[in-house]
Formats: sequence, structure tokens, C-alpha cells
Amino acid sequence: MPSIFLIPLFTGLVTGYIFKKSNDEIAYIAGVFAAVSLILSLVLAPWQIQFALLVFVLISTNKLLRKS
Repeated sequence: MPSIFLIPLFTGLVTGYIFKKSNDEIAYIAGVFAAVSLILSLVLAPWQIQFALLVFVLISTNKLLRKS
């Protein structure tokens, strides 16, 4: 399984941490960069991980819909 998707994932997590800890305008740029890199890591992820995330989202959505 290729692990190239981990690079933008960790980059997104680090910039997300910077976004949470900073109050300057650079935090907004870091937040946008974190969102883009996390989306890129999901696109580059192997199909097994994408399928597992899809199943998780479907199960959690069904539970939330039943409560309301």
C-alpha cells in the first residue's frame, strides 16, 4: 500500500496545530493550507482507507439521523 498520502496528511495536521495556536492573519492562511492538504491526502489515499472512511461516515450519519 503506497504511503505517499501520509505526507500531506501530516502537513495538514501540523498546519492545523499552528492554526489553533496562532491568532494572527497567518493562522487563516495555515487553516486554508491545512484543509487543502487534508483533502489532498484523502484523494491520494488507497481505496481501502477511502472505503473505511466511507463506511464510517455512513454509519455515523445513520446514527445521527435516528436521534433527530
